[in-house]
Amino acid sequence: MVPGSVGAVPAEPAVRLDPVRLDPALVPALVEVVGQPNVVTDPEVTASYAVDWTGRYRGTAPIVVRPGSTDEVAEVVRRCRDVGAALVPQGGNTGMVGGGVPLAGEVVVSLRRLDAVDAVDGRAGQLTARAGVTLAGVQQAAAAAGWAYGVDLGGRDSATIGGNVATNAGGLRVLRYGDTRAQVLGVEAVLGTGAVVSHLGGLIKDNTGYPLHALLCGSEGTLGVVTAVRLRLVPPAPARVVALLGMRGPGDAVAGAQQLRRTLPALSAAELMLGSGVSLVSRVLGLPQPLAEPHGAYLLVEASGATDPTGALSEAVASLEGVRDAAVATEPAPAAALFRYREGHTEAINSIGPPHKLDVSFPPDVLAEMVDRMPQVVAAVAPGADVWLFGHVGDGNVHVNVTGVDPDDNRVDDAVFRAVAAAGGSISAEHGIGTAKRPWLGLGRSEAELAAFAAIKRALDPDGILNPNVLAVA
Repeated sequence: MVPGSVGAVPAEPAVRLDPVRLDPALVPALVEVVGQPNVVTDPEVTASYAVDWTGRYRGTAPIVVRPGSTDEVAEVVRRCRDVGAALVPQGGNTGMVGGGVPLAGEVVVSLRRLDAVDAVDGRAGQLTARAGVTLAGVQQAAAAAGWAYGVDLGGRDSATIGGNVATNAGGLRVLRYGDTRAQVLGVEAVLGTGAVVSHLGGLIKDNTGYPLHALLCGSEGTLGVVTAVRLRLVPPAPARVVALLGMRGPGDAVAGAQQLRRTLPALSAAELMLGSGVSLVSRVLGLPQPLAEPHGAYLLVEASGATDPTGALSEAVASLEGVRDAAVATEPAPAAALFRYREGHTEAINSIGPPHKLDVSFPPDVLAEMVDRMPQVVAAVAPGADVWLFGHVGDGNVHVNVTGVDPDDNRVDDAVFRAVAAAGGSISAEHGIGTAKRPWLGLGRSEAELAAFAAIKRALDPDGILNPNVLAVA
């Protein structure tokens, strides 16, 4: 198989999963490890662990086990392996591709009890956090030590650092600091054998063999259950200015973001929104229109640093073509209000119904063209669908959200992913493959790459019990 060789995908659920059969002896075995209160089997309680944030992916969670330490996680994995029980690691359950949902009735290993920041090293600019700490918790711990954390995203209050690592989360400031993998200096994780690997020393330069932390980051829980992570921190940027630019259209917004990357060193975020999406956010969240008149597209930009970047931002924006209006905020509350229009997109779109959330990326030279093309690509297979485009335009990441299509109808997914692959893009920029994108993994990976994935999976999880329906390269 070569990239682009995936066959036709029918208009039905992307993957048919055989239900997991659980040994009756597993529940008492797990109780021995974590105690009765932390093994949950009541369907009314476990139901919340069996559906993702979008509502599109639903499964069943016959057992939810909540270990409180790495040792307990390791023993849970061993007990599951003993009886051949598949498991799904789960953090804040904020994923978008079904990667943390027990779609086939797997055991859910909830890591929310691992919610401590173990250590902050102010001299090194690093911290060690357990997997269940929220992204906001990491940000707060970094700030308390006089540092900042380079990753930020709208779900910061509920998304956990373990989930961020598992999916290699990106977010708002990738163009400035890089994705989660760029922040990870070491991990502690439990492999599919129950063995623990731990390398949390935080050395900046350490070439002693394979970088397992980089491999586990983005593996979506298929190679190991991440229980702790050593993170690189960044200097704080206390001086911050945010500008919302009303643009003639998407092409001007994309070109503007690309120009600002070249001309504004203090640029830390560049976000694309379209007029339809901003109107939806305003209506659903009860917000006023952000500018005096509606515009075809909006470019939300942030500049930050140790000194005030307002003048540099104003000068750089003045040279852009297609800017029709602007709102500028230099104080935290007004800046957050402008960001609310961008971060409110997911909530507003979900209010319409379960969306098809197609998180993709494009090379810079075709980005503007593909933003314009996406509605036509969708309309060709689903004429009545609504398409909502927004995303991290500064790094080429576009969120293609489609509503008005049955959650199990994958013709839209197929059309979008094929168009993305043909343009040289990626079918997953930051959300992962999960279960949702399994049939299309070959669009961007060669036969040799998939074989290497499978070999690594067999080496670290020989019985295939770790999140077996995610990626599914074996």
